[in-house]
Formats: sequence, C-alpha cells, structure tokens
Amino acid sequence: MGEDRRLVAVVALAQGMAAAHGSREAWRAAAAGACRALGGSFAALSVWERELGRLRVLVNVGELTEGEEEFPEDEAYPVHQFAEITEFLHEQWAGGGEPDAWVETAEGPAAGRRPGYCHQRVAALRRRGRGCCVVAPIVLHGRAWGELYVARPVGEPVFERADADFATVLAAVVAAGLAQTERLEEARRLAYTDALTGLANRRAVDVRLERAIERHRRDGAVVSLVVCDLNGLKRVNDTHGHAVGDRLLERFGSVLSLCGAMLPGALAARLGGDEFCLLAVGPPADQVVKAAEELCRRAAELELGDGVACGVASTEDPIGPVRSARRLFRLADAAQYRAKAERAARPVVAGRAGPDDPVVRLADEPSQEADGERRRFRGRHAP
Repeated sequence: MGEDRRLVAVVALAQGMAAAHGSREAWRAAAAGACRALGGSFAALSVWERELGRLRVLVNVGELTEGEEEFPEDEAYPVHQFAEITEFLHEQWAGGGEPDAWVETAEGPAAGRRPGYCHQRVAALRRRGRGCCVVAPIVLHGRAWGELYVARPVGEPVFERADADFATVLAAVVAAGLAQTERLEEARRLAYTDALTGLANRRAVDVRLERAIERHRRDGAVVSLVVCDLNGLKRVNDTHGHAVGDRLLERFGSVLSLCGAMLPGALAARLGGDEFCLLAVGPPADQVVKAAEELCRRAAELELGDGVACGVASTEDPIGPVRSARRLFRLADAAQYRAKAERAARPVVAGRAGPDDPVVRLADEPSQEADGERRRFRGRHAP
C-alpha cells in the first residue's frame, strides 16, 4: 500500500471513530477501519481488564468463524496465555519503550515477532483458517488499554514488518478516538446526572418519560411514575447546616436507588431540591406501589429526616387516557401534594380513591383548582 493510500486509510479511521455515537459504534469503527487499512479479512478490538487478568473482546468485524460474534458477551482470554502481552505491559511500557505491533503466522515466527512468543495465537489462527495476524497494543492515558488485532486468511500475503509499523500508527489513532469517545460519554453522563446524589436528573427523566409514553401509546406498555418530596430538609438545613442537609439528600438518594432496584429497569432521579422520582416502564402498578411503600418505610427511618411525601400515577390505574408525559407527571405530582397535605405515611395513588378522586379530576377538569395546580407545576418543574 502506498504512502498516500495509507494516509487516506488513517484519515478514514479517524473520521469513522469521530462520527460514532457511543462506545460500541466507536469500537466497531476502530476495528473495521483498521481491517480495511491493513487489507485484512477480520479484525478485533480487545480491552485489558486488569482486575480480572484477562483480555476481553469488545468487537469482532469482517469474516467471522464459528463461535465468533460481532459484540460477544463473554469472549475473553487470560493474559497469561499471551506472554508477549505480559512482556509489553510490565516491561516494555513501564521502562518507557514504545508499544510496537508484531506479526504472527499460522506457520510460526514472522516479521516483527518479539521474544516471549507463545503458541496460543498460532493455534487460534490455524483453528479459524487464518494465515497470519498483526497485533498492535493500544495505550490510553499513558497506560496499557488493550489491543488491536487484524488477520488475513490462508493464501493471502503474510503481513510484513512495514505492516506492523503501520498497525502501530493505527493503534495510536484508535487510542485518540477512544479518548474522544470517553470524553463525550462523560459529558453526556454529566448532562443527565445529578451532581450531588449521582442519580439521574430532571433532563434524563423528561427524555425517558417521553419515550415511555410513546411506547405506551404504541403498544400499551405500563408506565408508572413515583414522585416524592423529602420532608424536613429545610429544617435540617436551617438547624444543622447545608452540609448535613446534603448528606440527608445523599442518603435518601441511596434509599430511592435501593427501592428502585425492586422494579426492573426503573430510573431513579432527583428532580431538584428535595424532590425525587422513580420512573418504571413495564412492571405492574401494584409492584410499583409496593416499591413506593417500601420507600416510605425506609425514608421514615432516616436520621434527622421526617419521612417522605409520595405520590404514584400509573397508566394501569383508572386515571383516564395518558397521551402525554406532562399529564402523568401532573397526576403523580398532585398525588404527592395530597400525601404531603395529609401527612400520609404511605403513598397516595392516583385513581385509587374512586371516581371522585380529586387527583384524577385535577388532571382532567379545567377547573380553577386545576389552573392553579398547572401554574404551581410550571413554577416548580421548569427546566
């Protein structure tokens, strides 16, 4: 491959990773771009899991053989099987050396092969009908991250030293792309995470709830929302200081997360101030109410707090048609206000007080009371 073609391949690899949305797309773009650049038939990207002492395959692309999957769930190899990896990780890089790529063939030693060679890769090449491979270590943030692996089938030209050198360059480009993906994902995480509690924030709830209601309208999925207000936070802040109040919020966030685990896939969030919520899609309303009851019980046991006012609204209960996220939120929020006004020790559930349920009427009737509730809701929940 000429220098110009290789330059084009490097640019294409970088552009492919830059255009990726999320880690999985970035992994695929890295492996596919390297495979094309090196004229391979197969490529894989693997990460070194230090705590488990293994290389775990993140993605396989190209001509897959039996047992290989694009995004494998559990394809991993103990690092001790690959002596050359251990050598690089603990000797070459620690001593300031460069993480150069090397070549293996189904016949044995090849160009760029390092001392410490073992036969695991040779056996794998033969078993999968591949003639040779080039392996390029990936270094990210100054530490060994994993490896890029590209193979050719039997009968194709064997990789040469120049190919190994080029693979080293490609691995550096992949490392830069992975670092960019990490930064973007961290930015996304921060945008949808409450900084104090680590729970989801209001923006995350809005996005998830809109999608949930679309799914409810499309296929009737049960969507339930638990809105709760932590009682006594102002008193704690005024009496003990905001640092103690923040610890109370963090502890309640942990309780909310624990109770949310009772509902598969539920989203636990802090809406702001002393307001929190659980959003569940799929579980029956009774199961959600049970989780809310457990939340009330555990919240009452928190030191310094005064329990929680909790309201529940579910599309499975008799609350009328739910065509918008806003309506379900208003129902749950109104139920929470009713629980607070009544100092209820258990959750108030919209639609379970009969046809004259004031919470349901609040969302259905254009009454003066409802208008006041709408104004209050907008004020408290404005983005």
